Amino acid sequence: MNRTDTAASIEQLFRKQVRRDSNLKNAYLLVHSEPKDLHFVLAEGNTEHIPADPRQPNYMASVGKLFTSVIIGMLQDQGRLSFRDSISLYLDSDIMKGLHVFEGVDCSRKIKIRHLLNQTSGLHDSFKPLLDRMLEDPEYQITPRQAVAWTKHDSSPLFPPGEGFKYSNTNYHLLGLIIETVTGKPFHEALHSWCFQPLGMNHSWMLHASEPARQAPVPPAGFYLNNRKLNILPGYGALDYAGGGVTAPLEDLLKFMKALHEGRLVELKTLEIMRQDGAKFAPGIYYGYGIWQFVPIPVLMPKKFSSWGVIGITGAFMVHHPGLDAYIIGNFNDFSYERKCVRFLFKVVSKLHKLK
Repeated sequence: MNRTDTAASIEQLFRKQVRRDSNLKNAYLLVHSEPKDLHFVLAEGNTEHIPADPRQPNYMASVGKLFTSVIIGMLQDQGRLSFRDSISLYLDSDIMKGLHVFEGVDCSRKIKIRHLLNQTSGLHDSFKPLLDRMLEDPEYQITPRQAVAWTKHDSSPLFPPGEGFKYSNTNYHLLGLIIETVTGKPFHEALHSWCFQPLGMNHSWMLHASEPARQAPVPPAGFYLNNRKLNILPGYGALDYAGGGVTAPLEDLLKFMKALHEGRLVELKTLEIMRQDGAKFAPGIYYGYGIWQFVPIPVLMPKKFSSWGVIGITGAFMVHHPGLDAYIIGNFNDFSYERKCVRFLFKVVSKLHKLK
């Protein structure tokens, strides 16, 4: 299959996926491969009668976790912290007191930064319970510190640090607070000064916390849960905080992913640690430092899908496929696509493998 036919085939796959699913209001897809001389950006659907536009910024949900882990990696490269440091070196006593008490034993000071990064701290996830409360009361707002306090007082740790895996936004709230301590800046300012500005991500910002360097020519896409638009909830940005919140057009996200892969953000040896220091998330999937690793397993995960990147609850994805040297970035902007987006991603990869 030639380049034109491959692009047309992927576009047909994408538009058909969106048009046949009544849950989807809008969706976006970017495919880029320099060796294959392939680059295109697609948009389908609308946001409240505004036609979807490839230039629209998208709220990228947990794709933002990779930005958080990269800033931590940059701070390690500068010698300002270490992945293996205890978090107690950077968090105040109010946060640390009783943070992780497992079966009567206080393990709070045993939590290392790497335990937060690879979701092995044992701390419970506050996201869905707090989101439910926000859906009941759209004016409800909570700070990251209050979300951590909720985790301490309204849930219990699941295991000692380093002895299990639990995907938890609480871990990334704590990482955001560590970044604030070390950089002396609010997290959204660190995000701009460490990632957006150096890379020329001029149309990117953090939801409800900052503004882009330049406004995009089109409004941001809406994202939805059970047909309810969530952009308008004033507390949603703080709910996700350093566990999400990045809002950006796909072309800006490509700048970030290429810079990361090429060693222009963290040193390549640091990126290798970030990719390897993970825990088993699911069959064929390992997670660490915001990165999902898709690794071959006979029958379940064919070798052609070997890739790495990050997935978000809205059906957002940002992935690099080393074998194809291709970047695949997109968003379905609906909570029903948290897992469906991975299946779609693999269909795109299969089509790219046919390109000659």
